[in-house]
Amino acid sequence: MERTTEGAHRLRGYSMAVLAAVCWAANGLLANWLFAGSDAGSWRVDAPSVAIDARVLAADRALVAVVLLAAALGAVDRRAFRIRLSDAPFLAAFGLVGMAGVQYTYYRTIEVTGQPAVAILLEYLAPVIVLVLSVAMLGERLTWSLPLGVALALGGCALVVGAVGPGEGLSVSGEGLAWGLTSAAFFAAYSLLGRYAARRFGPWTLLVYGLGAAAVVWLAALGPRTVLAPLADPVTLVSVAFSAVVGTIVPFGAYLMALRVLDATKVSVTASLEPVVVAAGGWALFAQSLSAAQIVGGLLVVAAILAVQIPVGGSALPPPE
Repeated sequence: MERTTEGAHRLRGYSMAVLAAVCWAANGLLANWLFAGSDAGSWRVDAPSVAIDARVLAADRALVAVVLLAAALGAVDRRAFRIRLSDAPFLAAFGLVGMAGVQYTYYRTIEVTGQPAVAILLEYLAPVIVLVLSVAMLGERLTWSLPLGVALALGGCALVVGAVGPGEGLSVSGEGLAWGLTSAAFFAAYSLLGRYAARRFGPWTLLVYGLGAAAVVWLAALGPRTVLAPLADPVTLVSVAFSAVVGTIVPFGAYLMALRVLDATKVSVTASLEPVVVAAGGWALFAQSLSAAQIVGGLLVVAAILAVQIPVGGSALPPPE
C-alpha cells in the first residue's frame, strides 16, 4: 500500500513537470511575437502596436500574474497568504532569483538572439548545474541514471532546436550566449530553492510572494509609468494576461508541486520536454516540417525522462503531508 502511494506521488510529480513544460512551450513563441511589435505580420491577429522591452515584459508579466493569483487565492484559499515575518527575506530572495531573474534573462536571450530555440536550449543547460549542486551540496544520491538522463536531455534538445545535425544550425552571438547561460543559472537556482522550500511552504504561497517581490522590484527599478504604459494597449494587455496565466502561474506552480515529491534533477530533466512540445506543436498546428534529426532529438528527450525515473533508494523526497 505504501509503495502504491509513493508511486502515485511520483506520477503526480512527473505529470506536473510535463504540464510546466507544455505551458512554457506555449508561452515562448508569444514572447517573440511581443518583441516584434507591429512587424509580426505573419500572425493572424494584430500584434501589439509597440514592441516591448524584455525588462518591461518581465515586469508586466509578474505584475499581472500576482494580481490574478492573489485575487484567486483570496477567493478560494486565504491560508496561502499566512507566513511568519522571519520568512519574508527568503521569499523576497526567491522572488528576485526565481521570478524576476528567470523571466528576465529568458526574455532577454530571445530579444538579443531573435531565436526562441536558442533561449530554450541554453536555459536547459540548467539540469547540469542542478545535478552538480544537488550531489555536492544537497546530498542527492548520484546514480548512473541521473547523468545519463541529463546527457540525453541536452543532446535531444540540441537536435530539436537545430543546434547540431544537418543544416546551418544556430548562430549565437557572445551577448546572446552570455544571457542564455545566465538564464540557465537562474533556472537552476529556482529549481534548487524550490526544492529546499517545498516542505516549508505550499506552492501557491511561494508563488504569490515570489511574484509580489519581483513585481515590487520591477516597479521600483523601472517606474510605474514605464511598467503600466504597455498595458494600455488592449492586444498587449490580453497577451500579457495570457502569458501571466499560461506562462507563469500554471507552469511555475506546477513545477513547484513537482519539486515537493521529486528531486530537482529529475524535475528539471522532465521539463526539458519543452522544446519537443514547441516542435511538435509547430508541426501539428502550423504545418512546419520536422527533420529526422528533430524526431531523433524528441525521442532522446523522452528517453531522458524515462531514464531519470529508474527508482533508486532514497532519491526522492518524502510524500507531502
